[in-house]
Amino acid sequence: MTDEFTIEVAGLTVPALGFGTWQLNGEVAEARVADALEIGVRHIDTAQLYANEDAVGRGIAASGVDRDEVFLTTKVARNNAAPADVHRSTEESLRALDVDHVDLLLIHWPAEEIAPTEATLEALTEVRDRGLTRAIGVSNYPSALLRRAFEVAPIVTDQVEHHPYLAVDAIREVLDEHGGFLTAYSPIAKGRIAGDPVLTEIASDHGVTAAQVTLRWLLQRGASAIPRTSSPERVRENADVAGFTLSDDELARIDGLNRGERLVDPGHGVAWDTA
Repeated sequence: MTDEFTIEVAGLTVPALGFGTWQLNGEVAEARVADALEIGVRHIDTAQLYANEDAVGRGIAASGVDRDEVFLTTKVARNNAAPADVHRSTEESLRALDVDHVDLLLIHWPAEEIAPTEATLEALTEVRDRGLTRAIGVSNYPSALLRRAFEVAPIVTDQVEHHPYLAVDAIREVLDEHGGFLTAYSPIAKGRIAGDPVLTEIASDHGVTAAQVTLRWLLQRGASAIPRTSSPERVRENADVAGFTLSDDELARIDGLNRGERLVDPGHGVAWDTA
């Protein structure tokens, strides 16, 4: 486990390497969250949509790690984007997680047919001001909408799909302009990177796996990454990205794998960036 990568933003210290819980439920979610925390991961990501906040909360409690040491993120579901529902559903999330606040609260998807972005983000800001979250952000916001978000709210991150096969340069540009950071979900492209010849060659040179190389690439490029796995062995492997450093040439070779391959698009009408 490496703790060398942290992100400082808005008075927060964000552990850059986290653990995602999408598609993990019940006892599996609880066990894998506890596993991750027990080996040193200190950033846990969940969402209302995942229907596992209660299990994530139990996993945090079962780990024995003090709550103050855990950077906890959850997300407001898009059908809760109306201001009153932002407040109500956040309170429900905290009860499910059995905590009095989260560290980061995101709107999960753009939902302008439910409420204008400005209204949703104003409500998120109010939730932050109530002390229910330390910081707020967005998820799955393309660059144009992200610019609007920064104009109306003190957001700190955009959580988006990002891996070697999908660049997000336009989003990174906006985040860099405003002092925010990128959070990458599906960082190992749902396992597709495992047999990639470039990644496996680099991995062989360092005595690690293609997944470890990919996660190290994201961290060295300044992103936060939240890999998800149901395997306890993979939890440990994904967290073990210390002990090697990618060269500038290796980073550039991985950058060059981009082919605009999007793996997550539920059809919410998002005007995705092309790069």
